Amino acid sequence: MHPLDSLNQEIIQCHKCPRLVEWREEVARVKRKAYQDQEYWGKPVPGFGDAQGRVLVVGLAPGAHGSNRTGRQFTGDASGNFLFPALHRAGFANQAEAESRNDELILKDMYITASGRCAPPDNKPTLTELNTCQPYLEREIQILQPKVIVCLGKIAFDRILKIFALRSLKFSHGAMYSIQPSSFIIHPLRLICSYHPSQQNTLTGKLTVEMFDKIWEKAGELANKED
Repeated sequence: MHPLDSLNQEIIQCHKCPRLVEWREEVARVKRKAYQDQEYWGKPVPGFGDAQGRVLVVGLAPGAHGSNRTGRQFTGDASGNFLFPALHRAGFANQAEAESRNDELILKDMYITASGRCAPPDNKPTLTELNTCQPYLEREIQILQPKVIVCLGKIAFDRILKIFALRSLKFSHGAMYSIQPSSFIIHPLRLICSYHPSQQNTLTGKLTVEMFDKIWEKAGELANKED
């Protein structure tokens, strides 16, 4: 079994945060009216993508009726409807749609994960919950050894800074930083910041299609650049 597969099985079985366990399972039981005929995932959502991917994408946490329903990161909600067309345009995804775990979406040179693995109430995991989940992200970085990490939102950015013990870097859309080799990564790493593709950002114009496309264009360039 690939180390990522073993890790994902461990993630799926996690019950470390009582508040999140209760919430994710209640949402899966009650369901949204539009999805009453669907079986919700209702468990921690593992990462997915290319196990050899040089680009690691880190989001916030599953949406209650998105990933918590479908069981795959950014799948089945508005954020994913903005993300995957951009990844398709950039050549990281074989299709622009992401509706279910069985929709034949394939990522190339990219792995997608999150800072928190369970859907949190009001989309707000606590600091303690994020700290509890952090070892999973650390192990993904150690296994994947990515050349580029794209942080979708400040919470993901702050989590990466915590992992690499960095303090002075500031979050802004399009900001890029270099991270030196450490106990987690054996080669230099490039960090790219992006606003999260939430409706709060996309519908207000804070994050536009053009702005988002530039993020993935740069991620591709850096992944293919010789060290």
